[in-house]
Amino acid sequence: MAAVDQETRERVIVITGAGQGIGAAITRRFAEQGARLALVDVNAEQLRQLAGDLEGSGCEILPITADISDKTQVQQLVAQVLERFGGIDVLVNNAGVIRDNLISNISEQDWDQVLDVNLKGAFLCCQAIFPTLKTQRSGKIVNIVSRAWLGSIGQANYTASKGGLVSLTRSLALEFARFQINVNAVAPGAIDSPMTQGMPPEARERLIRMQPTGKMGKVEDIAAAVAFLASADAEFITGQVLHVDGGKSCGLLSL
Repeated sequence: MAAVDQETRERVIVITGAGQGIGAAITRRFAEQGARLALVDVNAEQLRQLAGDLEGSGCEILPITADISDKTQVQQLVAQVLERFGGIDVLVNNAGVIRDNLISNISEQDWDQVLDVNLKGAFLCCQAIFPTLKTQRSGKIVNIVSRAWLGSIGQANYTASKGGLVSLTRSLALEFARFQINVNAVAPGAIDSPMTQGMPPEARERLIRMQPTGKMGKVEDIAAAVAFLASADAEFITGQVLHVDGGKSCGLLSL
């Protein structure tokens, strides 16, 4: 376990979609820094396992099972965090789902679910914690978007949700700046995570071939970027999208 960083020791970090993959890596990164963690996920079992893995880390953990697309549940989870910790310093909007298909085959239900979780959920979380951050006149919000916000075949619902989240990031950065609240986004590319591990082998291999680096990134790469944007070193950075994608956002390789 890394040494506790004085800067982050007592900070309260809220992480949505914390149960696995990138969310779990972000959780572990902040746990190493000794932060107090509110872990939010719809999967109670994954939260229980993660909290068990972190037992003995020395950080205080509050697991919360909630659906962030439901305004009442979001308000309740924020109230739980404030009751337990007395404040919120960082919100990481990581929760997301995919329901990939060509536009002609996307059902209205799949469109709504992706937009509800990926975009509406982040909006509800930002809206719910804003009064606290405004009163504190400090805070960091980091939204996990995707390189796919630039466009991707067969992902019209997903790219729309992530493109909307980029625009939300920029708008909130302007609205919140006067209150010393930073709002930024991290855009992962192809990351070795449960999401990509579940892909058909041929699709996964093609994804790797299209990478300029010839390999996928690690969930820890995303966690490191989030930790930076949530730190005092990023105090004068707001409204930005940090692509962590091995160069793929620069353009596609010709194969």
